[in-house]
Amino acid sequence: MRRLLIIGCGDVAQRAVPLLRSRYRIIYALARSQARIAALRALGLVPVAGDLDMPSTLHGLSGIAHDVLHCAPPPGRGSRDTRTAHLIAALAKGIEIQGRMQYAGDQYVPEELPFHPPGVSGCIGAAVTAGHLLKLNTEQLRHAIGIAGSRAGSILANVGSMTKSTHCGNAGAQGLDAAMLARRGFTGNVDVFEAHKGIVASFYGGKFDSGRFLAFGKPYRIVDPGHAIKMFPSQFATHFAITAGLDMHAKIGDAARVKKVTIRGPVMNYIDRPQPVSGLAGKFSLQYAAAAAMLDGHVKIDTFTDKRRFRADMAALLGKITLTQDASIPNDLHDMRIELTAQMMDGATHHVVCKGPKGTWGMAPLTDEDHAVKLRDCFERVMSPANAEKLLASLDRMEKLDADGVRKVVKSIAGGKRANPSAARRAVKK
Repeated sequence: MRRLLIIGCGDVAQRAVPLLRSRYRIIYALARSQARIAALRALGLVPVAGDLDMPSTLHGLSGIAHDVLHCAPPPGRGSRDTRTAHLIAALAKGIEIQGRMQYAGDQYVPEELPFHPPGVSGCIGAAVTAGHLLKLNTEQLRHAIGIAGSRAGSILANVGSMTKSTHCGNAGAQGLDAAMLARRGFTGNVDVFEAHKGIVASFYGGKFDSGRFLAFGKPYRIVDPGHAIKMFPSQFATHFAITAGLDMHAKIGDAARVKKVTIRGPVMNYIDRPQPVSGLAGKFSLQYAAAAAMLDGHVKIDTFTDKRRFRADMAALLGKITLTQDASIPNDLHDMRIELTAQMMDGATHHVVCKGPKGTWGMAPLTDEDHAVKLRDCFERVMSPANAEKLLASLDRMEKLDADGVRKVVKSIAGGKRANPSAARRAVKK
């Protein structure tokens, strides 16, 4: 279920709480004092410390809830509602800058990407977010972005390797480092976006719509088109093939009865890998992703091991799959689709279409159990199933834990006993 954040939990909002409980799994409420925190807890709400008049206290609100009920009054003086302005900045800043960069560069067609986007926009976004947390002034933030511009970049040649999965983490680390250097007086080009050989020229080939970029919050990118959650440990476009494959599995049962499979989708050469050389390379193969879903009825971390890749049933089904790349099908991740047709030994034909995996733009959201399936698959790489269930239970009530409880959760994740070395290696490969 969704999460709600109440800003200004006075009499009106408190009257609404009983009506909202059935719609939200967790209801947060902003609290500016210890006394208020205690009062909100007594109402069964989850208090979040912060003060609308002190924007530096609001950084913890970013991404905390799906919806906001804003009942706080404007300040008692002045003509501008600075309280709401501070709130919006805290909620949106970490996400908006990255979304705006991708939107301005129109980077939604994988075949046309010069770089892996998280390594570029992620680095700048991390610098902006860290700059907010570190309370950088305007000039310091401009330098932080300038520094981050020299740390950005992640080549797509590494798609299909373990290096690709490091792009996001590296971007976060480099953005943070840029903000910390700027706080200490380190300088960068303060006009790094529009500068000669700057970010726009280097990473977007000059194709950058500044109007889109500067239309901050009109609307927020987290609202339109919204966020997408990756359910499977593979390249995102393969999730369309996986979803279609899971639907096909439900129709056909035993994939050994399949005579021929046709995948029809947009032109995406980088994930056209009919015979991936390893399980890891299977993460970037439409054919392998569809085959795994059809055979197993699920796609998890072990799906992309060499052991699964080279089993006889997988080798047999891959040999029956033909991929047709149709230029008439949009290869924009927002509008693409994958069609899967299976011809059976008995002459029957089954056809399924995926226009978007669960949890993505415009599709059904992931349920709590969907998330739990993925988390179990990850946690059980390094701990027993029983301990994984205990950890899931703690995470589900994370907002209600005290500082000692949070420390125990972090220790559990960091110090989980490995089930076996090979499982640990597989977890690293993910």
